Amino acid sequence: MKLRVRVNKQTSRVELEGAEPTLTDLTVQVKEVLLPSTGLSADTEFSLSLNGKELLVDTGQSLSSCGVVSGDMISVILPQSRASSSQPPPPSSQANTRAAVQQSTQQNHTVSIMQSSSDESGTSSSHSGRKRTCNPETEEKLEKGEDEEEAVGPFIPEPMLCCEAELGKVPHSLEMLFQAALCNSSSDCLLVAAHLLLLETGFLPQGCDVRTGQMPSGWRAAGGVYRLQYTHPHCENSLASVVAVPMGQTLVINATLKTNSTMESARKLVLKPTAYVTEEWAGGNAGAAYKDMQKLSRVFKDQLAYPLLATAREALGLPALFGLAVLPPELLLRILRLLDVHTILSLSAVCTHLQSATQDPTLWRHLLHRDFRVPTPPVPLPLHPPGIIGGEYDERLSIPQGILPRPRYDPIGPLPGHEPGMGIPTGRRSLRPSGIRPADIRRGFI
Repeated sequence: MKLRVRVNKQTSRVELEGAEPTLTDLTVQVKEVLLPSTGLSADTEFSLSLNGKELLVDTGQSLSSCGVVSGDMISVILPQSRASSSQPPPPSSQANTRAAVQQSTQQNHTVSIMQSSSDESGTSSSHSGRKRTCNPETEEKLEKGEDEEEAVGPFIPEPMLCCEAELGKVPHSLEMLFQAALCNSSSDCLLVAAHLLLLETGFLPQGCDVRTGQMPSGWRAAGGVYRLQYTHPHCENSLASVVAVPMGQTLVINATLKTNSTMESARKLVLKPTAYVTEEWAGGNAGAAYKDMQKLSRVFKDQLAYPLLATAREALGLPALFGLAVLPPELLLRILRLLDVHTILSLSAVCTHLQSATQDPTLWRHLLHRDFRVPTPPVPLPLHPPGIIGGEYDERLSIPQGILPRPRYDPIGPLPGHEPGMGIPTGRRSLRPSGIRPADIRRGFI
């Protein structure tokens, strides 16, 4: 078992022999090897902790029973005096200490002279001397905290999923699987990564001996064939069988999900191990063995894992769980308007739901103005502006009879059967010569 042990902000790697190493073995290793390497005595009292807070009590139990797995970080907790004495003080702290001693000596001499002349002035100067003496100590603590923060550096999170892996950094779960699998070829390494990708999508391994951080028993069959079985909680009473066969420089992965005795869905994926596994796979370091994990995660999930699950749920008559089909119409429309016309036409042939979503008239109006630059026609102005009762905007234009429909009864215009002639403004009374307001002042209060 390989562990990381941290003593006084120094991390070292420790490898314990045996199938089930105990906490006593780790304690002896730390006492005899790590403490002398950090400048501490082998007789120094210390405690071990997995999370830095709760101590591990040594009763002869194994590390696995304490929840410790390969690759974990073990913290060595020392007494406060030992931890402070083992670290030499920085040069800035020594200079600040000397300055503080010299300053306090001068202040005490000044206080004694002022006390002989006046008690009140002596009291005030003594208080000021104490305050000044405390200031260098406070500054020393602040500078020490800044030095420690600079030494530790900013927090950089480690990748948790395969899609977050970078060059030389892989998830801790992949590191554990890689160490426990004891890979013999690049195809073995690639199938270990495929197994972790299936676990990330919710598949649960099946077998007689399934342990966390280890490959299922019998995953590497005779003849170079790989066989794995899984179940998924979103497809009840189903069994997924994964069979991978190396063929030349490729690895062919066939996945079949059986929902019952009559219905099953299958997917096939062909991968090149050299595209995702480096030549350093035999070195025992998962970070150096894998490359381009982000592309592998995207290709494997989009072409095998998610389509396999979606096909099985569709065959069972269950609703979809992911994809464009489960988005609300407004979000789907906002995504579709970012695509081009050819992509939208291809998307409309996927299913009935997406076909109806691509027929939205507002979407095609947006594409018409965006891709074909068709100018938007101007909005026509209303023929009659909004009327104000009793105001000049309520006057109708002199339009020939028969062009616009008239209501059966107009409370402001003439009575039915008494249509005005051509050129005569509407209304029961004639307008003033100015044409601004009607002659009847009561009209403004109708």
